[in-house]
Amino acid sequence: MPTSAGPEPAVAAGDDPRSYAMLLSEVYDATMAGGRAPARPRDVIADSWNRLLGKGIDPEHFSPPNVDTSGLDALRQASGLFAVLDDVSRGLESLIESGDNILVVADARGRVLWRYGSSRVLGNADRLGFVEGAQWGENAVGTNAIGTALASHRAVQVFSAEHFLRSHHAWTCAGAPIKDPRTGQVVGVVDVSGPAATVHPTTIALVDLVARLAESQLREVHDRTLNRLRTVAAPILARVGRPALAVDADGWVAAVDSLPPHNRIPLPDNVTPGRLWIPTLGACDIDTLPGGWLVRLTEDGDDAPAISRAVLDLRDGSAPTLEMVGQFGRWRREISPRHAEILYVLSTHPQGRSAPELAEDLYGDRSRVVTVRAEMSRLRRQFVGLVLGTPYRFGAGTTVEVRCPEDTAMLLATSTAPAVRAARGIR
Repeated sequence: MPTSAGPEPAVAAGDDPRSYAMLLSEVYDATMAGGRAPARPRDVIADSWNRLLGKGIDPEHFSPPNVDTSGLDALRQASGLFAVLDDVSRGLESLIESGDNILVVADARGRVLWRYGSSRVLGNADRLGFVEGAQWGENAVGTNAIGTALASHRAVQVFSAEHFLRSHHAWTCAGAPIKDPRTGQVVGVVDVSGPAATVHPTTIALVDLVARLAESQLREVHDRTLNRLRTVAAPILARVGRPALAVDADGWVAAVDSLPPHNRIPLPDNVTPGRLWIPTLGACDIDTLPGGWLVRLTEDGDDAPAISRAVLDLRDGSAPTLEMVGQFGRWRREISPRHAEILYVLSTHPQGRSAPELAEDLYGDRSRVVTVRAEMSRLRRQFVGLVLGTPYRFGAGTTVEVRCPEDTAMLLATSTAPAVRAARGIR
């Protein structure tokens, strides 16, 4: 099976696609029957097949994917991909102008948002349910360039019998994820699909290149937005007379005055003007700006309003979360495993823990107070007002709830902190 360091083509240059398709068919039949295959599928394909077989999905059964066009316009708007649509279509025009291939842009959940192609290839796609509004993730249609690119976070080409569903073996497709350059989160997928006979080793490289160019375009669009906001905010910040920031609707900072540099601040959903508690800043006053918000620390900004309730959710040990509820807002954020350990320990000691005690709890070494103080400093900067010092403890007015997995042995399963190991019953 072909391998390469970059985006991996399904068929290597110089290989005969028809002979390779026959080999893939033999590999597919043997693998799905649980027998010995004449060759190994590529790693990205084998991983996908294993995911789907593990979920009990039948490779012989195809039912058209769920299609919902009622909220399509809203999904397109929410995707943030409008700004790159023209560039994507121009960059891949050479692949669809022959009339054999279809160009598709899907969102981060694999829902088809836009598609372009000749009426003939669109008609063929219709028969598979490959239409706008359709769900094209792996769970819906098996191994395919859209769903598998989302699952693997990499550019993928899927040829003929590499598709998990036999009904898709007549197709080839190449897809690449588009990531938000600000966060690294996948926001969509660009895909080119067509008859298996149209497979070409350069297609995946071109699709991946266009996805990277789309990311550059998204970065430029965001930079222009922040520059416009910065121009509006600069004279306002100069007159405020207290620490303040200008941020866009998503909390990205355009300008700051009398505060340490910030890249982004966490804003709750549905922000409205008024008093707000922001985890990294404390109490703030929020006012509208064209294209964003003016965020001013209150005069007593060091004294954050009491957090009335904190919910530490440890049921998914790989992604612990903290929800905070207070007078001026509600937040829910993923936290690091180390901060999850600290907050869990503090929740079991309402009277608080000194730095040496926390060092013993976390590292089994009371002398590591410098490390503990550095971690606590980072935690308290991220969640102003949540944890008090000397000793470290939750505020008296904060109700703390910890949600643990049903099996206590799975509590922060990868943690080696002595206090957590003891809670799991491990000495």
